[in-house]
Amino acid sequence: MELVIEGRAFYNGKLQSCAIGIDKGRIVAVKKVLKGERHMDFNDRIILPAAIDPHVHFRDPGMTKKEDFETGSVSALFGGVSCVLDMPNTKPPLLLREDLLEKWTIATKKSWTDFGLFGGCSDASDPFRLSKGVIGYKVFMSSTTGGVLLAEDEEIKRALDAVKPTGKVVSVHAEDDHMIPKQGDKTRKEERNLRDHDEARPTSAEASAIRRLASLGQANKINICHVTSRDALEALKGASFTCEATAHHMLLDIGCGKGAFGKVNPPLRRKEDKEGLFAAFCAGKIDMLASDHAPHTTADKGEDFDYAPSGMPGVETAFPLMMTFVKREQMSLATLVRAACERPAEIFGLNKGKIAVGRDADLMVLDPREMVQISSKKLHSKCGWTAFEGFEAIFPQSTFLRGKMLTEGGALLGERMGRDVVVMGKANTY
Repeated sequence: MELVIEGRAFYNGKLQSCAIGIDKGRIVAVKKVLKGERHMDFNDRIILPAAIDPHVHFRDPGMTKKEDFETGSVSALFGGVSCVLDMPNTKPPLLLREDLLEKWTIATKKSWTDFGLFGGCSDASDPFRLSKGVIGYKVFMSSTTGGVLLAEDEEIKRALDAVKPTGKVVSVHAEDDHMIPKQGDKTRKEERNLRDHDEARPTSAEASAIRRLASLGQANKINICHVTSRDALEALKGASFTCEATAHHMLLDIGCGKGAFGKVNPPLRRKEDKEGLFAAFCAGKIDMLASDHAPHTTADKGEDFDYAPSGMPGVETAFPLMMTFVKREQMSLATLVRAACERPAEIFGLNKGKIAVGRDADLMVLDPREMVQISSKKLHSKCGWTAFEGFEAIFPQSTFLRGKMLTEGGALLGERMGRDVVVMGKANTY
């Protein structure tokens, strides 16, 4: 074995002192005692599987002043994330084979984490031609950054039918576009604050979109992105869908005072929705923790609220924020590991997410005694700000990708080695 790592590892559903044997990037043994060529003993620190973020927007290509695959993936590593799944609404959007090849080339050259790329669904796309190279497909049921939209049932049904033979996941931005006033509509009111934004994109639009999908897509593997409300959770009952939730929808609400820096789609909700969503997450009713990392520059966010773009960074802070609730015993470690690591691996068919023989040796090491306040000055996103300034978090001290330690004590180590989890670094597979 090339490497043996010792510590208190989350193994077989609980923390226990053990040794993890690693060879050629994978876990080859988990025992009480192991010998290897190299040995790292983390004593009583905790070893967890690294997180998988199933929903990021690294803005590459076309919007790299906000973020790119290098800065985004470095941020991910410092947040304990070893694999990201990137959304297609870039410039150009990832709809065609040539778009996939362009984005794959960029990500392969820049990414410090492993990655998967989503293909977009539109009347211009051919999902089957993308199937060998994408991790899944994205359907936007409402207008958002990038302009990739399927608003009518007939359009959505065509897209789902086209994806069905691939067997891949369709992640859906579920807001009913017909219930959201547009710029230029005579009935539309100017949005001045987070309360206005919530009212313009109401929870009823989210629930309506989920119910429409339930009548159209039971034969597909559908994942509902960034669930925000009690209405949405109610609409999910009885549907065969998976779902994800973000830290910002669980920890921030329309009274948080963030102004345009808290403007996201779907919006931040009222306190009762935030608390209901957090309670559902703690109870294990949410499949995945996702960041919906969607950075904009401070200049973009400094525009008048109505014109400021929606989205906020989060890939570096999502898991560390949630880890504080484990320490406070408001959430079990098993629930967090399930949502941040195990379920994303299961849903998207990744050989990651668990400390087990045969899995990729993607790990994070943390000390729950080391709780710090989040500071944008210490984060790594190109956008340079966070809505969680001053919040308490527990960041990993080290993150491993396929057996290689890439961060330690706030420093980036080694060489970039991120690769596509779908084609494993082979572009000609497309």
